[in-house]
Amino acid sequence: MKQMVWDTAKVFIIFIACTSLFYIGLRYMHSEYEQFHRYDPPEGPSVKVFDDEDENDRFIDRLNLFLRLGE
Repeated sequence: MKQMVWDTAKVFIIFIACTSLFYIGLRYMHSEYEQFHRYDPPEGPSVKVFDDEDENDRFIDRLNLFLRLGE
């Protein structure tokens, strides 16, 4: 009986230690990436990939493609 209690305590202690380590790792990652700005304007030679010309024609073309492909 004493051995079973000791084994259960060891598993519980290992579980608590691993959970704490995981939590500390998540907190570290959160603090590291909290200051990371994903939506800053790009720097360097960027290319605009979306053109907003002829919005009505573009809508009709996209609707035609949608109906033709059936998606």
